Amino acid sequence: MNPSLPPHPVPCLFMRGGTSKGPFFQARDLPADIRKRDQVLLAIMGSPDKRQIDGLGGAHPLTSKVGIVRPSSVPGVDLDFLFAQLQPDKDTVDTTPNCGNMLAAVVPFALESGMLHATTDTTTLRVLTLNTDMQCDITVQTPMGPDGQRFVADTGEARIDGAPGTSAPITINFLDTAGSVCSGLLPTGRVKDRVRVLPTDKLTGFEPFEIDVTCIDNGMPLVLFQASDMGRTGYESAEQMNADTELKTRIEALRLQVSVLMGLGDVSQKNYPKMTLIAPPLHGGSLTTRSFIPHVCHDAIGVLAAVTVGTACVLRGSVCEGVAVMQTGSAQALSIEHPTGEFSVALQTREAPALPGGHEVTQAALLRTARLIMRGEAMVPAHIWNSGDAT
Repeated sequence: MNPSLPPHPVPCLFMRGGTSKGPFFQARDLPADIRKRDQVLLAIMGSPDKRQIDGLGGAHPLTSKVGIVRPSSVPGVDLDFLFAQLQPDKDTVDTTPNCGNMLAAVVPFALESGMLHATTDTTTLRVLTLNTDMQCDITVQTPMGPDGQRFVADTGEARIDGAPGTSAPITINFLDTAGSVCSGLLPTGRVKDRVRVLPTDKLTGFEPFEIDVTCIDNGMPLVLFQASDMGRTGYESAEQMNADTELKTRIEALRLQVSVLMGLGDVSQKNYPKMTLIAPPLHGGSLTTRSFIPHVCHDAIGVLAAVTVGTACVLRGSVCEGVAVMQTGSAQALSIEHPTGEFSVALQTREAPALPGGHEVTQAALLRTARLIMRGEAMVPAHIWNSGDAT
């Protein structure tokens, strides 16, 4: 290591997307080699260290996220987005799952960084998420400023639970979310499975139990089960859930076992599937949730997790049946309650008698907000940037 070499600057914008935040980069500014890119991202975020004191990470999975964007070469698509999930105390960079919250910041990032330019009061761009090969249309407000230049609006009346205040609305219309990571919408081929869970060498301290689950992936692989089947109300706070060691052990044992049924194999080092406890709504919504991601109870619920939960609600025979409060008709406006509020999802469905659950979701749309927090350069130590084939 040569201490005389200065750190390497990497241009980035630090952005909030929904209820998450992290640095966004243009792909061209990061190493092309994946192993070296991951080492650079770990250094930028300050992982592994539970406080991430030497990097941009916020010491929490929701603030240990990275967005990487490039112009797309796919016909009809404007931008490619690669999401990277880091963990504060681990040296892992997971680009397998999506993140619908960070997705909300992709178009603002592209416009703010000059990758693309707005020409009208609203700008809609098609984005391909490289993690799962899913496309969506994202619409942001781009009014004319006093200098005659269009800008990305960040003030407005749109409000999302889990983020303070109000902001300009960002609309995300998903085009094809079923089977984002799994083989299909219902990876076990069934709407509901009965699973017997046994202690293992590493996960002990509980009696064997049986539980009904719905394994589903409509943008995010989830395992849904009724909180009452775990001996909980489902209305506990995130803090109470995170302090409940016995519950977390049982949930992790269930996750590792049911993932095999979902065709995901050994997920002990993966951030999916997310584990979601459900209960009847408390505040006039459709369903109450407590979502583990996968070992920490989320203060809110992820964008694509909310879409997937809403999808489970419309399927006949799922664990949500008899628990969720539903509307009639093919258009469903679902309010998914979570520890800090609710998340609204608009689903368009149609009857599909030949499919498990009897319904098919044809469109999913939702509202998010985002904000540019800071623009600048992330400084990468020279011995990391210059090692191997980083360029």
